[in-house]
Amino acid sequence: MAARLGIMAMLGIVMVGCVSKRDIIYLVDAARDSAMAVEAMKMRGIEVGDILGIYVESETPESALQFNQETNKIAVSGGVVMNPATSNVPGYLVNADGDIIFPVLGKMHVVGMTYTELAATIESRLIKEGHITDPVVTVKLLNFRVCVLGEVRTPQVLHSESNRMTIFEALSEAGDVTLYGKRSKVTVVREERGQRTIGTLDLSNDSVFQSPYYMLHQNDIVYVEPIKRRQRDAARNGEVLRYITATTSVLSLMVTMYYYRVFRGL
Repeated sequence: MAARLGIMAMLGIVMVGCVSKRDIIYLVDAARDSAMAVEAMKMRGIEVGDILGIYVESETPESALQFNQETNKIAVSGGVVMNPATSNVPGYLVNADGDIIFPVLGKMHVVGMTYTELAATIESRLIKEGHITDPVVTVKLLNFRVCVLGEVRTPQVLHSESNRMTIFEALSEAGDVTLYGKRSKVTVVREERGQRTIGTLDLSNDSVFQSPYYMLHQNDIVYVEPIKRRQRDAARNGEVLRYITATTSVLSLMVTMYYYRVFRGL
C-alpha cells in the first residue's frame, strides 16, 4: 500500500512538472499544405551608424578598381572603417548627417534609401558621368546585429553578414526557446529614426509571417517571456534562498554567542 501511494505521488509530481505539448510546438495553429503571401519581408532603409559594403563589378575589371575600397583605402579614409564583426572587412560608415564618402562620386546622402535603391543610384551615376558603361553594384549591411534575451538556451548578441534575419533564424542561432519559454508571446523592441516600438509575436500561429517584426531589423532586441510556472519557481527559489540566508545568519550568531560565553567562563 505504501509503495503504491509512493508511486502515485511520484506520478503526480511528474504530471505537474510537465509542460503542455501545445506550449512547445511552433505554428501549432498554422494551416498545413496552404500557400500564403508574406507581407513582412520588407527591409528597413539605411540609417545612421550602418556600415555598408559596396562593391562595383564590370566586364572590364580595371574600370571598377577605383570604386572598390580594397584599392582606395587612403583616398577615402574619412569614410572607411574596419568592421570588427566581420574581421578586416572594410565598409562605408553612414555618418551623423546620413552621408557616406564614395570614391570619385564623393559625398552621397543615403539615409532612408534601401540597399537596392542605393545600388541603382550608384550604377546610374557611374554610367551618366562616364566612369563605367556596364556597372553592377552590390550593397549590403556589414554590421547587422540582433540581441536575443530571456528563455533561450544561449542568450547572446547575434552578428550576421546578411542583410536579413527572421525571428526563427535568430532563435535558432540562440539555441532555440527553452521548455519554459512562452512561444505565444515573444517581444521585439525596435528603435529606428529616433522612435522605439515594441511588438509581440505569436510563434504558434501563422499570423507571425504577416507581422512587421517577423523580419528582424538592425539592433532589434528579442525577448522570450517565461511561462508562469517558471516565474513562480523563480520567486519560490528566491524565497528559499532568503530563508536559508536568514537561518544561516541566526545559527552563526548563536554559535558566536556560545563560544563567547565558553571563553568568558575560562
